[in-house]
Amino acid sequence: MVANIALPRVMKVGRGAVNQVGPLLEELGATRPLIVTDSFMLTTGSVDSIMNSIQRSGFEAAVFSGVVPDPTTASLTEGVAAVQDHEADIIIGLGGGSAIDTAKALGLLSHQGGQMRDFKAPRNNNGPSVRVVAIPTTAGSGSEATQFSIISDSETREKMLCAGISFLPVAAVIDYELTLSMPPRLTADTGIDALTHAIEAYVSRKANSFSEAFALSAIRAIGPNLRRVYADGSNAKAREAMMLASTQAGIAFSNSSVALVHGMSRPIGAHFHVAHGLANAMLFPSVTEFSVSAAAPRYADCARALGIVSSSSSDQYAAESLVAELHALNRDLEVPTPKAFGIDRAAWEEKIPLMAEQALASGSPGNNPLVPDAEQIQAIYKEIYA
Repeated sequence: MVANIALPRVMKVGRGAVNQVGPLLEELGATRPLIVTDSFMLTTGSVDSIMNSIQRSGFEAAVFSGVVPDPTTASLTEGVAAVQDHEADIIIGLGGGSAIDTAKALGLLSHQGGQMRDFKAPRNNNGPSVRVVAIPTTAGSGSEATQFSIISDSETREKMLCAGISFLPVAAVIDYELTLSMPPRLTADTGIDALTHAIEAYVSRKANSFSEAFALSAIRAIGPNLRRVYADGSNAKAREAMMLASTQAGIAFSNSSVALVHGMSRPIGAHFHVAHGLANAMLFPSVTEFSVSAAAPRYADCARALGIVSSSSSDQYAAESLVAELHALNRDLEVPTPKAFGIDRAAWEEKIPLMAEQALASGSPGNNPLVPDAEQIQAIYKEIYA
């Protein structure tokens, strides 16, 4: 099998990288950047730092701060207008996965027109788009290095996976200092999100030797550091490790695929307004328990990389230990169940058939080591509720 590998053209990695945005734009030959972010980021000083760097390079920048959590098709309308009004030749996505996914969607829509639902999977999008520079402020989504954008359809409430080179940022700025202020809940949810990306990329039916190396490296970094940053967000060394792991996991799944956890988490987010990382965390232990028998050696490799078993442990023991560790991680990081999150049981059960249908339609469950049918997906949704 020949793997089709795609990466950002440039990546600025390290402490203080965010102050190099102006010179980066010079490298890329861009002169009219639009910063796409949310209203909170305007209060942190990060936008000001980037604007100062851009202005020192002599460029004229504008800001669109209308990003919303779990972006919807309706939330993109004003952003497309902002790109066109500024005549932006590059878009800077600043924030978590929602901001970067919004930037990617705006880049495509402002160039090609149409509706976002026209670009959802299984369509592969490789047409023209306004270039995107991604600057993550959370350590989880890996969106700065992926060929995907996740946008919810405001009419149908479907959380759409949109894929292809059109959504791959031309550059990424990876500065762990931007994550130091993340609160514990966000730290936990995004950290488990990164671990999910890495493990799913490794066990995916589309895994390849390139993606495997990045996946295992990410898992090795997350193992000793996730609980540390949850307990002490000021731990700069652990924050740096998690930031790099998030990007590595993003590279891994962008060049292989995600699987059943992601297929099932998107409908939870769309119907119940659960953040993407948290929805993944709710599902991760039970989906892994369902899947592990179909790829015990692969899951065992993940357990060894995570550092929870010795290199000499049997595959079966290591794989079972991974399932136990994921349950323990959810307990230690206080991941709520859907019930504890506040979702009404009747509302949850009513949506289960539709969520299962939408999960299968996304295509991600087809990459899972054990490919489920609708009834098995429904059973997992019922299992995780409480």
